[in-house]
Amino acid sequence: MFSDQLKILALPSVIEAHGFSVGLSQLRIILPIALILCALVSESLSANSIPAEVASQLKAHKIPTSAVSIVVREIGADTNLVTLNAAEPRNPASTLKLVTTFVALDVLGPQHRWKTEFYTDARIDKGVLNGNLYIKGYGDPFLVIEDFWRTLGNLKDTGLTIINGDLVVDDSYFAIPPIDPGAFDGEPLRLYNVQPAATLLNFKAFSFTFSPHRDGKQVQIEAEPDISGLRIVNRIKQKNARCEGYLRGIKMQPSLNGDPNEIVFSGTFPSRCRKYSLKRTAMDSPSYARGMFEKYWAHWGGTINGGVKSAPVPETLNPLLVTTSRPLVEIIRPLNKWSNNVMARLLVYALASEKYSPPLSREQGIEVMLEYLRAQKIDTTGIVIDNGSGLSRTSRLTADFMTALLHHAHQHPLMPEYVSSLSLNGIDGTTRRRFRGKQEMGRMHLKTGRLDGVAAIAGYVLAQSGKTYSVTMLGNYSNIHHGAGIAIQNALLAWVYRQ
Repeated sequence: MFSDQLKILALPSVIEAHGFSVGLSQLRIILPIALILCALVSESLSANSIPAEVASQLKAHKIPTSAVSIVVREIGADTNLVTLNAAEPRNPASTLKLVTTFVALDVLGPQHRWKTEFYTDARIDKGVLNGNLYIKGYGDPFLVIEDFWRTLGNLKDTGLTIINGDLVVDDSYFAIPPIDPGAFDGEPLRLYNVQPAATLLNFKAFSFTFSPHRDGKQVQIEAEPDISGLRIVNRIKQKNARCEGYLRGIKMQPSLNGDPNEIVFSGTFPSRCRKYSLKRTAMDSPSYARGMFEKYWAHWGGTINGGVKSAPVPETLNPLLVTTSRPLVEIIRPLNKWSNNVMARLLVYALASEKYSPPLSREQGIEVMLEYLRAQKIDTTGIVIDNGSGLSRTSRLTADFMTALLHHAHQHPLMPEYVSSLSLNGIDGTTRRRFRGKQEMGRMHLKTGRLDGVAAIAGYVLAQSGKTYSVTMLGNYSNIHHGAGIAIQNALLAWVYRQ
């Protein structure tokens, strides 16, 4: 097309060279046509180049274009507005949750719920159980404190009050091999590294609060929830300093003797800090469940006098109580908005239940995901799904793939439920600080992703023209996870908004 345009522009001189003349009236016809063709060619070339604002940010942060994939496409269109390295497989970080949550929403259904069952291996006599209480989980991804407390109220309504036996946790619904929670990055106590379990309470999370003791030397530590079984070794000392510094100088590590229920705090804490909070995980899942059970069972006037064990429920027993979780459509909102890794991983196990019998494995769930995508004619070439959360060094997606998924989801009847689960920029979730107070605020539903060397974003932008665009940017480069990634993403998002 470009060569044809040049021929038309050269037409008057060619005619003159052959001994003909072209009048002014003919030029008035030829030149406008040529200018229109120039504009069309220019538009065609820019459609496959990146916006100048994005190129400027890449240059400023010394990120090569070869390290970034971008696709922007209007919803309902067949061609891309922007295309860069669209078929290059890259680590998507947590944008992979867009895949996991939509597949789960469509395959399991928006009203899918998870069971939690309670059993006893002896009769309850006048409120007393001289035996064990079993709790069997089926992978509820959102069994948080308020829901568990309400469940124990239902358990109290069965007539049970005193348990003279153990709490037995049955995690047999999943086949999960032993996993080192610190294998990903050497940070086993970070909440993003919590491992899945069929019976997982409150994400196994704690909020630790630190405050200087009046003696000017020691530091007080409070844990919420404050549960039995957790052993804290406090070696933190005060120092006379302002309230600043990374983690306020606090160091947290697992027990040096291998005790999963013991944690060690050390370091120096600034004396001018009134309070400082740190959210972390601790304890093994059964022990955490035992501590949570004792604490919130007491709220209902109940007691438990035994310890905790892990074992399957005997097949001869019938459930004393069966409770159900919140529906999936509610669960994907905190999952996507706040990028909860263990919730996404539990969805993968739930997907396995559509095809396989327990114990369910991660590999089975991933197989169900890939089969679904292929059935929807979404090209999975080069796609690697490790665990469904994106907390992985081996996961790979392409911008083309993500664009196909986003457009498939936007045309689906469940689109409103899916889109509303994404972070609303300037308002909530992981993009709550993006474009806050600016005209772009609230016009984007997005999922972010960040790992060392990875910065990704994907979702939908409602442009000022009223058109909706899908946007995908996957960046893999050594320093892109710092401010560079956000700067490049924001330049792209602002440009799309102006379309």
